[in-house]
Formats: sequence, C-alpha cells, structure tokens
Amino acid sequence: MASSSFNPTNSEDIFEHFFNLGRNAGSPPSSSRVNFNPRNADQFFSEFFDSNGSGSVSSRSSVARKAPAVEKSLACSLEDLYNGGKKKVKISRKVIDLARQVQTIEETITIEIKPGWKKGTKITFVEKGNFEPGFVTADLIFVIDEKPHGVFTREGNDLIINRKILLLEALAGKTIELTTLDGRILMIPVTEIVKPGYELIYPNEGMPVSKEPMKKGNLVIKFDVKYPTTLTAKQKYFLEKALGGNP
Repeated sequence: MASSSFNPTNSEDIFEHFFNLGRNAGSPPSSSRVNFNPRNADQFFSEFFDSNGSGSVSSRSSVARKAPAVEKSLACSLEDLYNGGKKKVKISRKVIDLARQVQTIEETITIEIKPGWKKGTKITFVEKGNFEPGFVTADLIFVIDEKPHGVFTREGNDLIINRKILLLEALAGKTIELTTLDGRILMIPVTEIVKPGYELIYPNEGMPVSKEPMKKGNLVIKFDVKYPTTLTAKQKYFLEKALGGNP
C-alpha cells in the first residue's frame, strides 16, 4: 500500500487537507489547488494555528480585552453615609443592539449605600459602561464623594462638632444639646472646667463602622470659650472673690 505523502509541517498541505479543497477526503495532496481566497495559505493558516517547528499543531486562544472602566462621582450627604439607603441614578451609555449597531441608551441604576461608607469607596457595576468595538463592554464604577455638612465634620469614623460657650459656662458647667444624624436628641453634660483646647469625647456616637455594623466611632466636641471683652468693677470684684482673691 502506498503511504501518504501528507506532511503536517507544510502549512499549504495542512490547509488543503483541513479544508478538503480540490480533492476527495483522504486523498494525498495534489498540485492542483482551488484558490477560493486570494490570501496565501500561510497567512490563513497563521490566523488559526501555531506551528512549534516540530510537526505538532496547537490551537491559538485569544481573550478579548475589557474596555477601560467608566468612573462617575456619587455625591452623598453625611446623613446618607450614616444611615445608609438607596440612590437611583440615571445613566447614559453606548451598547450594541441585535442588528450590530451601536446606539446610546438611558438606564436607571439603584445603588445601595451601606452605613459607614467613606469618601473614595467604589461600587462596581459589571459591564454597565460603554461598548467599544473589539472590546468587552466596560464596567461602570461609582466613587463616593462626601458633601460638606453644616454641623459635623468627619474624621475617619469620628464625628467632630465645634461649640462656643461662655466663660461662666466653661467654669460652672453646661449641658450641650445636639441632634444626631439619625434625628435623635442628645443631652450631654459638661461637668469639667473647660480649658483652652479641651475636647469632650462621647463614645459610640460617631459614624458607623462599615465592616462592623454594631460599632461606631466617637463624637468629639471641641469647645471655643467666649471671653467677655469688658468687665465692670462689680463684675471684677465678684470674679476675684469667686476665684479666691482677696475679699
């Protein structure tokens, strides 16, 4: 029996043998070829197979790259980040339809805000970004931004508040009343003498810790003592007496 002259290292023979062009299946390669494609067989071969030079053939795999992510800022109030909740955001993005045409559509996305999230937190919606030809559709990423608050300032998990008090209150004591970010009323007694730079730390009334839902930071009250600009002789007399001066 005559042996086949098929040589697997010859790309044109493999091309003809694989696609069965110009001959019956199982027949050896012939010099007569059907040229249905103007490209050279080597070029066509190289798109589908890799030859490692030893006669073996391996398949070439390709993984499509993902288009660059689309980032959008999401402005949140301190109340939003304290209490959590949902935000609905309208977006506009490019997609490819069933007719392989690129078009712009509008969608409404619901974002669930977790209590304690900080500025810079990222929420990713997979493949909700723009379509780009030749790429996997981009992800859409929302980045948390924190709006300034009229009363509180956030430092990590702590909430900072500044309060002015009179000199008499600094010496004799005072009860501070304030409304929390979830609407509760706190009555905080100040029993120590308030000195310059004094801070009152009220535990577990700061921001929620996002990874520990039952834990919160501290509420820190920074005092600014308001001193009188003038004193009458009588006021000076009683002040000296109260502070241990001569009667």
